Amino acid sequence: MEIQTKIGTHSIRIYSTDQEVIRECSTVFSFMPFKTDQHDLEITIFRGHEKPFTSYDVKVNGKSGSIIYQRDDFTITVDPSYTRAEVTVHSPLALKHSIMTLYSGLIAHQNWGILLHSSCVLDDQNAHIFTGRSGAGKSTAAQLSMPRPLLSDEATLIKIHPEEGVFIYHSPFRSELMETAGAGPYSLKSLNLLHQSPDNHRMEMGKAQAFILLMDKVFYWSMNKEDVKKITSMLQQMISQTEVYHLYFKKDPTFWELMTS
Repeated sequence: MEIQTKIGTHSIRIYSTDQEVIRECSTVFSFMPFKTDQHDLEITIFRGHEKPFTSYDVKVNGKSGSIIYQRDDFTITVDPSYTRAEVTVHSPLALKHSIMTLYSGLIAHQNWGILLHSSCVLDDQNAHIFTGRSGAGKSTAAQLSMPRPLLSDEATLIKIHPEEGVFIYHSPFRSELMETAGAGPYSLKSLNLLHQSPDNHRMEMGKAQAFILLMDKVFYWSMNKEDVKKITSMLQQMISQTEVYHLYFKKDPTFWELMTS
């Protein structure tokens, strides 16, 4: 059985002989169907690992012409060009995290963009990102933004081009809100670092501070120097082209008055 989909600009085919794995893919991901004869990445998934999830730590190494990502509950083996991968998983959680890990590796390898730990909402065809420390309210801000369409509630898919700009695509990597605004791309209008507060106000942030506060929000696991260099460069490009704010907000939709003023 298989799923054909598109993530960002990448056509992807997911295949498994295990029917339950394919069913889990349809449950844990918000995939948009996309059929083609040519795929940028082909993924074969197996059920395997005996160990359950114990830690988010992922070990990455190169071996016999492949790149291998290992966590207690999953293993990914992918060719250096990120066109074919084999993934072995223990559970639906391992399935979700392994595909996120693989895709973040692909877009870093191609210098295409980043996955950012955040939610993203579409307003008048412009995208607004909400991020912050754990518990800051990323999912809350997304829920309070309804009925505005949602592009992500956990991991925002960001394409970064030094000349054309910064664009957001539908992210299939969701926590709980599976609604979608459409495939994209949508222009990124603002990036907001969240703080829960008794009143609403917004302050523009300096670019240097934004870089420091956002670096640990990028989904990526490799400590390869070249990969880290690509990630930091793309993050700097995004910040240089985007308005970044501290957003202090009450737990009601009125903070959108600041976003649209």
